[in-house]
Amino acid sequence: MKSIYKLLLSLALLFPLFAHAVGEPYTQDKLDALNQAGKPALVFIYADWCPTCRAQEKILNELLPMDEFKGIATLRVDFDTQKPVVKAFGVRYQSTLIVFKGGREVARVTGETDRDKIVALLRKAL
Repeated sequence: MKSIYKLLLSLALLFPLFAHAVGEPYTQDKLDALNQAGKPALVFIYADWCPTCRAQEKILNELLPMDEFKGIATLRVDFDTQKPVVKAFGVRYQSTLIVFKGGREVARVTGETDRDKIVALLRKAL
């Protein structure tokens, strides 16, 4: 019984290591290509240490694979290591979600963890 408990505890501790990160790393070229093609895009400005970002990531991991949102390309900006990008977007805080439609920014939220509000944000990109 103890060995099963130890195994379950070990798996629980390892699970975050296998969590799927939302989006691919951001580059301006990638966003430009998506915008030129008129594809819907989400830019997720996150920080690894941010609990709000982790909550957003969990919600996005649930939503983005859904048929409704499969067409949204997601680019991930690291708040701590990509400061010029963060500044270029005019972002002051991590946990910012920005959606693009038809090559233009159409909406953004910061610190939002309400699933329904994130759904509404994503729909603005479609």
